[in-house]
Order: sequence, then structure tokens, then C-alpha cells
Amino acid sequence: MTKAGQPIVETDVLVVGSGPAGATAAALLGTYGVRHMLVTKYGWLADTPRAHITNQRAMEVLRDLGLEDRAKVYATPQHLMANNVFCESLAGEELGRLYSWGNHPARKADYDLASPTSHCDLPQNFLEPILIEAAGQRGTSLRFNTEFIDLVQDADGVTATVRDRLSGETSQIRAKYLIGADGGRSRVAEVIGLPMEGQMGRAGSMNIVANVDLTKYVAHRPSVLYWVLQPGAQIGGIGAGVIRMVRPWNEWLFIWGYDISQGERRLSDDEAVSIVRNLVGDDSLDVTIRSTSTWTVNEMYAGHYAVGRVFCMGDAVHRHPPSNGLGSNTSIQDAYNLCWKLKLVLEGKAAPSLLDSYSAERQPVGAQIVKRANKSIGEFEPIFDAVGLLSSSDPAQARRNMDARKANTADARERRRRFYDAVAHKSYEFNCHGVEMNQRYASAAVVPDGTPAPAFARDAELYYQATTWPGAHLPHVWVEHQAQRKSTLDLAGKGRFTLFTGIGGDGWRHAAAAVEAAYGVPVEVVTIGPAGCDALDIYADWFRQSEVDEDGCVLVRPDMYVAWRAKTAQVDASTKLVEVFGTILGRGAEGRQPKASAAA
Repeated sequence: MTKAGQPIVETDVLVVGSGPAGATAAALLGTYGVRHMLVTKYGWLADTPRAHITNQRAMEVLRDLGLEDRAKVYATPQHLMANNVFCESLAGEELGRLYSWGNHPARKADYDLASPTSHCDLPQNFLEPILIEAAGQRGTSLRFNTEFIDLVQDADGVTATVRDRLSGETSQIRAKYLIGADGGRSRVAEVIGLPMEGQMGRAGSMNIVANVDLTKYVAHRPSVLYWVLQPGAQIGGIGAGVIRMVRPWNEWLFIWGYDISQGERRLSDDEAVSIVRNLVGDDSLDVTIRSTSTWTVNEMYAGHYAVGRVFCMGDAVHRHPPSNGLGSNTSIQDAYNLCWKLKLVLEGKAAPSLLDSYSAERQPVGAQIVKRANKSIGEFEPIFDAVGLLSSSDPAQARRNMDARKANTADARERRRRFYDAVAHKSYEFNCHGVEMNQRYASAAVVPDGTPAPAFARDAELYYQATTWPGAHLPHVWVEHQAQRKSTLDLAGKGRFTLFTGIGGDGWRHAAAAVEAAYGVPVEVVTIGPAGCDALDIYADWFRQSEVDEDGCVLVRPDMYVAWRAKTAQVDASTKLVEVFGTILGRGAEGRQPKASAAA
């Protein structure tokens, strides 16, 4: 019920949901000084590990927020994620391994050169408190046990109706903008009618979180994921039994598929213990079950991410299985893309049309990762086929067929070759550096420089290719700044635009001042080069990777994506840069008067 006379709470941005997307949005908005509130229907944060693989792009956001070191305290480091192991059980026969997450010696340099950060395994129940603590300390008004019910939009804002789950009372919150980060069953996305493409509930899996010491089975072959290939494993789920490390080596999440057509499967603790012991292959294990739950394999994404003043992000707009470890990483970057734009619009420095670029830039990314994650599930089938799991519905016969692959026969040799090739192909799931890093945005918030998009020299899913082409992410190189070794990424971000130039680029400083005078938007100018510049190009890597002359410039947005670049110095640098910002901010030649847009 609604309490009579209850005043409407007002804020600038209302964030619905406290998962990786919502928590990141709150931390960013707080950091940027934007008045906002976060509501979640839950009494606290994630109580199970859920998402866990944390890639370099997500770690870069945490680094920009000043939270990277805190995250690393709770994360399992990259070298302990070294393998994906394929086996009949942990105690049984191992079939093969795949170096993963950039740990192969031939791939490690690719990852090290790409970012100042490293992959890690940070379970969601550790990530969310880090973000929410930062958000609260930086000004977020937090409301737990507060469920979003409905919303109404008008020309000036959004009125949301929420329900206190403790008292049952409803109330209203008035915001200028609303962020729907309320997960895969998003009520916000439902209310605003976001168009969805794909299918939910394609297969079912059971999660079992348990404390069990598996050191003797895994310490010599460290991994996040151990794939158990045995008869029955291919039913439902992602096609194999999975033993996932939560904390090395005594907390684990066990995954087993079930037939979703038979309804949701509920496990007793005794059944859960039996599944754990079967996957490990040790009936004597001392197992403590912490929780059990079920989930479904989904393949669904939104056709666009916003309606009016309401923006959705995270699982609300891209729903997929955990393959490739892309979920929370993409959610974090959704928030990173939107929040600086909200700040500029709320400050009156940008037109509301800037917000249109959020969906234009992030929706293609969401569609890509949903398709990639589901494709990765399908790429297990050649492994199952080569091993012999698909050869018979009779478990005993399937095991005999699995054993037959080890024979000294032409057929067995061919099966082994197919197995090795199929495992190697899983790099598209476990070493998909390009999928994680190669996003190139196209929107009105990116100003072309007249050059074509650089072609990828290597496989664009497997390999990251750095470029300063407008719409790409700022390349990472190490420089020396104020007697400290820093990444170019450390010199950008923090809610501001950054312009990189070098010797002969003095005109760009005047241009940056002209932008601030015209639009009130500060632009940090950083020169990189020899002594006398702001940062020393100690390895000449910026010289090689900037793709502009020393007197040219690379303009970087607050989310570290390149907004525009100029190959060389320009006589009319101030006029040109003011024009570029007019395009990005949606203000063009109209000076300080923001123009209208669909987001207004």
C-alpha cells in the first residue's frame, strides 16, 4: 500500500539493480559527482560466486576507479587460471589440457602488451561488495529490500514506483534518468518494452557450491575450469560436467546438466554430494554443501538499449551462458560507456542526443557476445564426438568407445587427431582476446578522421589489435610520468577528456582551452615524447603506436575510447577541435544551447 502524504524522493539518476552493471554505474556516478540513488529488491548483494572471469577491459575500469588493487586482494591471479583440463573425472583419466586466458607462452606477450592489467578470477560475491562500498563512500544513496514496480516517463524525467519488501508500502522516486540494471528477468526492460531477439531457456544446469579440499587433484594443473566428459554429461546444460574453482583449492562450484523439458530439478544435499563425488571420482570425499541452484542456457539480446530517459544494461539486455566469461565484463563496460555521458548531459554541457550513442555503441557488443557464448557451447560437440561420448546412448558402451580411442589403429589415430584439433579450437572460448578487446564504436560520439577502419592482421576474435582509429580503445603503452612508470590509460579516464600530442603540438593546448571556453568541458592535454614533454616515451612505443605525427593529436573520451584524431598539427586547430566537440556533445554551431533529441 502507499503511505498517504508520503513525499516523492528526488534524484538525478535512479539505478535499479546492484549486480556488476548497477554497482559499477553507482560507483562511477559517485566518482563523477552525479546525484543518484541505487535500489535493489534484495537484502544484500550476491551470495553465490556466479560470474567470475574478469578480463582486462573490466580490470581497466576498476583501475580507473582506483579499485584494481582491492580487487586483486580477493582475486585468483592469472597464472592460477593457466589451463582448461578435460578429464573423465578429477581422480580419473585426463584427456588433455588447453593453455587458457593468455597463459600459453606464445600468447602471454599479446596479453601483457595489451593492457596494464591482467586477467583474474574474481567471483561476483567478492566483486559486488568492492563496487558497492566504493559507491557508498562516494555518495550513492543505497536502498536494499526495495523492489522496482513500474515507471512513467514525461518530458522532464521518470517517476518510478517502488515497494519496500519489509513493510509492503509503495512509494515514488523521481529521477531525471533511470538505469535498468536489474538482471536477466529485468522488470525495467519489460516495462519500457525493449525488443528482444533470441530464446530463453534453451537448456538447464544445476549449480552446487561446496567446500571440499581438492588440492591433491588440481594443484599440479591449476585451472578455473575442469571439464568432466562422461556418459550423461551431455544432457542439458553446456554439454559437460564442470568443476569450477571458486577459491583455490577448497571452494568449488560443480555444474551438471538436466533435461529442462522435465521441469526444474531440485537437489537434496545427499544428491548434491553424490554428484560432487561422481565428478571428482572419489567416493570418500568430505563434502560440505553450501548451496544448490539451477539456471538456464539463454540466447537473447535487446535490439536497442534505451527508451526515452530509461537506459538498460547488463543482463537486462544481453542474456547468455557463462561461456567465454563475458557477462560481468560486458556489464561493467556498459556502465562505463553511459555514465560519463549522463554526467555531461546533467551538467548542461552536452545535449541529450549524446545519450543516443550509448545504445548505438553497446548494442552491437551485446549481440556479439551473446552469439559468441552460445557458439562456444556448440564447439564442444566435436570434442564429445572424438572422445566417443556421442557414439551410444548406453553408458557402458559409450565408455568402451571412449577407451577405444587409445588403440593403435587408424580409426583411433584419426579420433585422437580430431580430439586434439577440437580442444585447440576452444581457444575461441578460452583465449578470445579479440572478442574481449577489439570493440570499435560507431556513433555521433565518435568523429571520423577520414581514414578507413584498419583491417585486422590476425584473427579478430583471437587477437587484439591496438589502434588509435576513432572508435577504438586507447592503446596501452608504458611511459614515464612524474618519475613513475605509468600506462597511457593511467593518463586518461577519470571522467575527463584527454588529448595526447607531442613535440610541435602546442597548438592543441590552445585548442583545448578554446573547447573549455566554448562548452565548459575541460580537456586534459598530455604531451608524450622526449625530455621536456609531460610524459617520457621511454620505449618509443607511443611513437610507434599513436599512428599520428608528433605534432598531431589523439583525443580520448572519458571511457578511454578514441573520439577523434588528427595526423598532424593544424593551423586552425582551435576551430577544428571546437567543431569536433560540438559534434560529440550534440551542440554543433548552436553554442551553449543543447539541441533536442529523442532522449530529452
